[in-house]
Amino acid sequence: MSAHRRKTTTRRRPPPRRRRLVRTLLVTTCALAVMAGGGAWYLYQDLAAGIGSSKALEGAEKSKFGDTNILLIGLDSRRDQNGEELPQEVLDQLHAGSSDIGGYNANTLILLHVPGDGSRAKAFSVPRDDFVDIPGHGKDKIKKAYGLAKARKEEQLAASGVKDSRELEREGREAGRAAQIATVRAFLGVPVDHFAELNLAGFYHLADALGGVPVCLNKAVKDRYSGADFPAGPQTLDGRQSLAFVRQRHGLDGGDLDRTKRQQAFLAGATKKLNSAGTFTDPVKLVRLIDAAKQDVVTDRGWDLLAFVKQAKNLSGGRVQFTTLPVERFGRNLGEDINVVDDMKIKRLIAEQIGPKASASPGAPGAPGSAGSAPGAREASPPPASSPSPSTPKDGGGIPCVD
Repeated sequence: MSAHRRKTTTRRRPPPRRRRLVRTLLVTTCALAVMAGGGAWYLYQDLAAGIGSSKALEGAEKSKFGDTNILLIGLDSRRDQNGEELPQEVLDQLHAGSSDIGGYNANTLILLHVPGDGSRAKAFSVPRDDFVDIPGHGKDKIKKAYGLAKARKEEQLAASGVKDSRELEREGREAGRAAQIATVRAFLGVPVDHFAELNLAGFYHLADALGGVPVCLNKAVKDRYSGADFPAGPQTLDGRQSLAFVRQRHGLDGGDLDRTKRQQAFLAGATKKLNSAGTFTDPVKLVRLIDAAKQDVVTDRGWDLLAFVKQAKNLSGGRVQFTTLPVERFGRNLGEDINVVDDMKIKRLIAEQIGPKASASPGAPGAPGSAGSAPGAREASPPPASSPSPSTPKDGGGIPCVD
């Protein structure tokens, strides 16, 4: 009986070879899981270490109730983060002229408000020619805050004996970021918790890293200045096309004001592609995206990008309400076109949408009507309909169609 049991027991035990195979598969599976987790952690650490970081927001006021305000800054610069000229082949692809053009104007300014309660995010585009108070400078176009502060800082450093070009560029840009953020913060009357800065090449590299960005146009366009040449309807743009898309203003009914809608559409398309293309599960796509970020993106030091990327998944699929801030009329100042704006009206709009009202007296700098007080400023005819209410463009397969 016992012999029979021993024989039966022997038959039920898997052969040694099969046991080794099962054990090997289990060990291999565990190892792969550890490697996958470790790989993801390594890639994130690589991004955190390699992306440009800035101290421009250190000590700044923060939003309350878990809300987050992020300022997106698009520089009209043809130079890299060290101030070096971009390679000619890149400039040719950008269709943006030489590296001496553009300076350091912030041609894209979008405040993205992400509520702490998980409700719908809101994005506010600030037209680049809005005539506002720039702290320490006076009234000027809002886009100039960056370049003015950068040049002033570099002059001060050079006068004190600093000759290293990279140090001058680095410190100059830090001053530029701080000034641009301070100007937007004062204009809108709300805190800025984080920021991300991107140059012209960044739009190009980001679109390519994502494998193209989906957009939709209500009508076909062709513009020799920006290189925009697109049919009507939904389409996916590569890097060169994406830059032309966000830069076009000639041939658009609203000029610069319509260009802000292009920037909004690009942001919506990039976010949708980021979340739908398996970017975070495809190592090749993830590495390409990280490499693009390290080349062209600067953010505030200490921003947990991994946490925000997870949060950003809630920003696609129409969960962002885009608004272009209103312009009262067009004008001229010292020979330049400007947007005359009502500062207090802007603050009230922002406060109604995302936060407490800012306390500003009518006589304070930046109060309504002060735009015309600058030397040489005069009013011109009002612009075409410019409403603070969010637009409801046609839909092109989940992507808003724009003109």
